[in-house]
Amino acid sequence: MDNGLIPHRYAKALYEFALERHDQAAVYEAMKAVIDNFEAVPGLQKAMANPFMPKEEKEKLILEAAGSPAADKGGDTLTDFVKLLAKNNRLDLVMWMAFAYRDIYRQENSIYLVTITSAMPLGEADRKRLEQLVMSKLNGGTAEIKYLVDPDIIGGFIITVDNERLDASVRNELNELRQNLMK
Repeated sequence: MDNGLIPHRYAKALYEFALERHDQAAVYEAMKAVIDNFEAVPGLQKAMANPFMPKEEKEKLILEAAGSPAADKGGDTLTDFVKLLAKNNRLDLVMWMAFAYRDIYRQENSIYLVTITSAMPLGEADRKRLEQLVMSKLNGGTAEIKYLVDPDIIGGFIITVDNERLDASVRNELNELRQNLMK
């Protein structure tokens, strides 16, 4: 079986289980924390893949990586899920399950991941204006907006909504001009 299919199936089952318990939002926050912690500490994935590490230790690491949301409302759902993963020897796929759960939750709740990149930090008025522009295009959905600063774009901004990109940067304009002059 494909490793991408297994995490997706478990994540879908977790979403449905959390939905029954009305914990889907708390589990979503926990899954985001798992992703953040696994990305920040690459050794966590290695620990999950280590066949010599006891399952109980792996379970503890996962619940700690889930952070405070795991101790809140979604705690029982998440704990039950982690125990199921341990029973089925699937703890090594938890990071991929967290990504899949996050994507399922976002899709089910019309949440878009938006990244706004600018050459310099944006002021509050510019942020609000760009946020209003983005929100007007989301057909009633909501957005999780992340701001990045990349001086290499020289000026302007780049807005990425999920996999779509609007590049209004000076760097992009210069590249297009260069390509037109080379024709």
